[in-house]
Amino acid sequence: MVSIAFGRARQNDIYTSGIHGRKPTVPADFAELERRARAVMSRRGWAYIAGGAGEGRTMDANRDALDRWAIVPRMLRDTSQRNLETELFGQKLDAPVLFSPVGAGALAHPNADVHIGEAAAQLGVPYIFSNQGCAPMEDVAAAMDAVKPGAPRWFQLYWSTDDRLVTSLINRAEKMGAAALVVTLDTTMLGWRPQDLNLGSLPFARAEGISQYTSDPSFWEIVGERLKAATAEKPEVSLGAIKTLFSIARNVPGDLRENLTKPEPRAAVQTFLDIYSRPSLNWDDIATLRDRTSLPIVLKGILHPDDALLALEAGIDGIIVSNHGGRQIDGSISSTDALVDIVDAVGGRAGSRASGRKSDRGMKILVDSGFYTGSDVFKGLALGADAVCIGRPHMYGLALDGTDGARDAVANIIGELDLTLGLSGHRDVNDLNRSALKRLG
Repeated sequence: MVSIAFGRARQNDIYTSGIHGRKPTVPADFAELERRARAVMSRRGWAYIAGGAGEGRTMDANRDALDRWAIVPRMLRDTSQRNLETELFGQKLDAPVLFSPVGAGALAHPNADVHIGEAAAQLGVPYIFSNQGCAPMEDVAAAMDAVKPGAPRWFQLYWSTDDRLVTSLINRAEKMGAAALVVTLDTTMLGWRPQDLNLGSLPFARAEGISQYTSDPSFWEIVGERLKAATAEKPEVSLGAIKTLFSIARNVPGDLRENLTKPEPRAAVQTFLDIYSRPSLNWDDIATLRDRTSLPIVLKGILHPDDALLALEAGIDGIIVSNHGGRQIDGSISSTDALVDIVDAVGGRAGSRASGRKSDRGMKILVDSGFYTGSDVFKGLALGADAVCIGRPHMYGLALDGTDGARDAVANIIGELDLTLGLSGHRDVNDLNRSALKRLG
């Protein structure tokens, strides 16, 4: 048992600063965090990061599903010593929390991915590097190692239509020290996102969020081939097009002035848009991963119990129950409801009670989408998740205060998790199960 008082220490830091008249830059509640982040972000940045698919019904469903579960505290239990540590794929983590991948993070803060990586390293929890990041994975890994050598990091893979690029990204992920490969399944095409559409804003069209590609030699090889095969077209000239060209020139490697005149930067953007994801992706493709990497394989975007069982049969190491933060399908099942169904299905297949030992399953189950607070994380763990991934909160903290903001937003969540654990009569996050909760309605 690890003696930990993270929540109390977090409170004491804030209250001690308050004695000197200093209030926290990052609010301790999600509603205020979201409000302040919106105030400092651009319209495009807010639309992309905060927006959801369609009418936002899936985002609402994510919150409603969590609210249908109530924590039932137990009294007169010694909770003076508590343990938040957990283990995923052989790595011991300081808390069962991960920083989710969020693409085009520079819309919230310059050099976003480096700042997020530093924040995760300071907290001793993994950052899942975004495949659609704004900094090469090697730069983020180096920044994390400067904070804490060997700081845990995973890599998210969007499966391109060009297998050369898939192989290159996997090889780079291995070399930069990724502890797991997370294959995103639910974004083989972009969902209908009105907030972005109403602004006519797609970050990737401005070369925002394509740094993993423009830092990859295989990608530039593909760009070169496409340029050779291309027929000359006269582009439409407009003020908007000129602004977009400057954005592209700034966001791809090389000299700004040269990038304004060379065809490669614009071709790189079009190439990305054409090949970044594979709508034909299927289980046969996933089966080839064992020949491509020795890393643990995690499938992100699983919502149906049958797909979870197929992953288990395929020997997949882990899944992330996720509806992409409500950004892909309007009216989708919530991640929390899907988690319950999946834990029941996988737990039963493993021959153990759904509310019993998670180690019996043979496959790690993580969850994201709509988890904004420490009590949310508590519920996710009690419902059977091995860990919970945090998305929008760390992006909002990032927008407010860079590395410190991203760190503090997640530190607040971990602090509340610690206090909720103890106040509800529990000592170890790894022992949580559904007996800690009651379903309402």
